Amino acid sequence: MAISRLRDRFVILLSLLTVVFYLAASAWVASGLIRQEPPVSTHKYYLFPGFAGLISHAFLLYTSLQVGLDLNLDFFNSSSLMCWFIIFFLLVVSIKEPVENLAMLFLPFASVVVILAAYLPGQHLSPRDLDLSMGLHVILSIAAYSLLTISALQAVVLAIQERQLRKKEVMRILNILPPLKVMEDLLFGMITTGFFCLSLSLVSGFMFIDDLFAQHLVHKTVLSVTAWVVFAVLLWGRWTRGWRGIKAIRWTLAGFFILMLAYFGTKLVLEIILQRV
Repeated sequence: MAISRLRDRFVILLSLLTVVFYLAASAWVASGLIRQEPPVSTHKYYLFPGFAGLISHAFLLYTSLQVGLDLNLDFFNSSSLMCWFIIFFLLVVSIKEPVENLAMLFLPFASVVVILAAYLPGQHLSPRDLDLSMGLHVILSIAAYSLLTISALQAVVLAIQERQLRKKEVMRILNILPPLKVMEDLLFGMITTGFFCLSLSLVSGFMFIDDLFAQHLVHKTVLSVTAWVVFAVLLWGRWTRGWRGIKAIRWTLAGFFILMLAYFGTKLVLEIILQRV
């Protein structure tokens, strides 16, 4: 009992430390945007608290995910793990590409998820000794979800930027963002990579999972395949028809919404609403 209380306190401490680092990184970028300072002179410094938060978040996940010989992959822990991957991709990409605006928007959201995972613990146990094939499937799935979540966030920023440009009333905070074409190229680069990971995830699922259309998996499988089709059509439209702007943004957000329903929608209904694990 004493060990359990000590572990809970350690989780709370790591959660608060992670949130402090994430919010500090977000505030750093926001202050630079407001002052309209060039990214190379200001924004890259946000990487220091960003990576510090990523490290403390990793320790937090290691502590909260393990329950005896099993893994606790409940709704909030899974969300926290997804946030870790998203932030990791954002920080790595932002070393060379101007995606600090996405980090500024996502880090506060990740902070909320970290707090919820710490204060609303659930329990959805999975065997820790997953074989290599299943481990590969899980990693590919998380990578795909993470990259396509970043793409959706980028699409939202693009929509705001394009709307302001059409009105010719550009918000001050958008003046520091890269040109629209650069933002679109970044968007489709992330979508292409995420689509590739999603494709491999689906292939590995069909290869390594005995019955992918079992009762507890059928919704996830159908929605994931539907999302794959949406992103495939989007990339086809981009390469053959030159889709861009609002059309590309709508397809991106539609694919993201379906994909999130595939994973988090089913987990939310089963674990939070129906109280099933």
